[in-house]
Amino acid sequence: MSAGSRQPGLAIHESAWIAPSAQLFGSISVGDGSSVWHNVVARAECQEIRIGRMTNVQDFVMLHVGYDEPTVVGDFCSITHHATVHGCTVGDACLIGVGAVVMDGAVIGDGSIVAGGAVVPEGVVFAPRSIIAGVPARRIAERDSARANRLNAWLYHRNAQACRRGEHRAWDGPEFEAWREAKRAEVDADRDL
Repeated sequence: MSAGSRQPGLAIHESAWIAPSAQLFGSISVGDGSSVWHNVVARAECQEIRIGRMTNVQDFVMLHVGYDEPTVVGDFCSITHHATVHGCTVGDACLIGVGAVVMDGAVIGDGSIVAGGAVVPEGVVFAPRSIIAGVPARRIAERDSARANRLNAWLYHRNAQACRRGEHRAWDGPEFEAWREAKRAEVDADRDL
């Protein structure tokens, strides 16, 4: 974690894993079991950034606040590689795809997916269970992706725990395959909540 990430204003749960190269500045909270991956930049010069529990913010993500809006990311979310999340609200159990952009005042409803490369304009509100794609982004389908998105969050939680121990092959081998099948059954029955 960079020197900037050890400043006043940060509230990082003791169970969260923050990659050494992540840079966090300003008023930022990271919830229980969450992870912030390599080369993430999160800046909150005003407002705040709140990351819920069991959420992963993957490599090269940019989190920033708007002048008038905080950035709020719910529980069991995956903000995937190279995404930009800026002054918006992402509900619980959402997945923001690779290279997607979500702008100020936008709201992504619970259990939704924003497709890779999509650009969600300022102030647009999407209902829960939306599949969102395009430039500018629009709702192209309805599907409750909450369980699939929660399973992805659990995969990243496992990976973060391994990285904390210096292990970098957490998704390989028969033990992992058995764990994943057991976790899928747990998520399908909502016993993971």
